[in-house]
Amino acid sequence: MSEEEYRTQVSDLKDDITRIEEDATKKEAGAEKKIEGDWDIKINDTKEKYDVAVIDLKEAKEEASKWVKKRDKLIVEEKSLKTQHIKYLKGKEKALKDLLNDIDGEKKSKIKAKDKEIKALEKKLEKLAEEKLKQQEP
Repeated sequence: MSEEEYRTQVSDLKDDITRIEEDATKKEAGAEKKIEGDWDIKINDTKEKYDVAVIDLKEAKEEASKWVKKRDKLIVEEKSLKTQHIKYLKGKEKALKDLLNDIDGEKKSKIKAKDKEIKALEKKLEKLAEEKLKQQEP
């Protein structure tokens, strides 16, 4: 091969390299657009959903905090009301027992008084019956 042929081959190869570089540059520019088209929709959609999720999570945490506070308040209130309810039930039971004992005591006291009167009257009846018998005897 002659020097000119070598120079021609070198020149052709350099031209090939230039074409390869130009093609690669075009492909690189197109690749970015192609990738953007495939991924940007997914990225933007996910970003929007992520932003909404962050806001929802923040709101949920605030609501959960409110409910925890409300739960804690209601636990204390429920315990207090349960204790008060039991106290009132026992108080009612004791008041009823005391009232029934008072009624029973009053009943026994009145009956005892009436029994005394009955015994006194029965004694008087016996005396009258004895006097009547004495009067009937000749």
